[in-house]
Amino acid sequence: MALMQIDFYSNTLIRPVSFKMFIPNDPRADQPGPVKFPPQAEMKTLFLLHGYTGASEWWRQEKLAAQYNVALVMPNGENSFYLDGISTGHKYGTFLGVELVDYIRNTFGLATSAENTYICGLSMGGFGALHTALAYPDRFGKAGAMSSALIVHQIAHMKPKRNPSDEDADPVANYEYYRECFGDLETVEESDANPEKLVEKLLAAGRKLPEIYMCCGTEDFLLEQNRSFHKFLTDSGVAHIYLESPGIHDDVFWDEYTPKIMKWMFEN
Repeated sequence: MALMQIDFYSNTLIRPVSFKMFIPNDPRADQPGPVKFPPQAEMKTLFLLHGYTGASEWWRQEKLAAQYNVALVMPNGENSFYLDGISTGHKYGTFLGVELVDYIRNTFGLATSAENTYICGLSMGGFGALHTALAYPDRFGKAGAMSSALIVHQIAHMKPKRNPSDEDADPVANYEYYRECFGDLETVEESDANPEKLVEKLLAAGRKLPEIYMCCGTEDFLLEQNRSFHKFLTDSGVAHIYLESPGIHDDVFWDEYTPKIMKWMFEN
């Protein structure tokens, strides 16, 4: 197996970036003679997205990746919500959905179609997995989303502080941060930053949606937001999996569901 950190210059983010990648061993590696790269054309690729405040260790799933013969790509999305921010060099959505996929295709010969390219994330990364798969359904065939930070309706119409001494209404981040990630908060619910709008556009165009697996703990502070998106998908006639079980917003819950999601992705 190979666990790599890869550095390259991103034209989208306008700076050097790095990501981690895991590739299982090719069974042919023990056979005599040269082995060509990529090792196996049928190898699927899973993009794994971390949550707010940085990468967690939950996605170090080498055993599962080897079991299913899956390449793992683990980008650093910083605290971007994997969206195209309004500032120069903050187009994280385009970086993930276009530039990084193309880099993996051209360099490693992987992720060549939606049928063998999947995406999964937790918390902010759960939002990112859903949004990215819906924004680029021709590139991602399945999306797994755990404890997703589906906060568009929560931050809509948020106002900046009137003076620096005011307390922020949101305990996680301030108005300026959300505006940078999501754009105009007065119109965010009607924008492409809202996964619901992406679903509506795909349905209106008669396009195929990615397969979706969502889960959330019943004691998670994001439970109602996940239930709301589940209801939206159901009311829209979008087939998907939605599961709840006891748990909070932590590694214990994510460690429980990561194998379940990978089984759903790679055994179906």
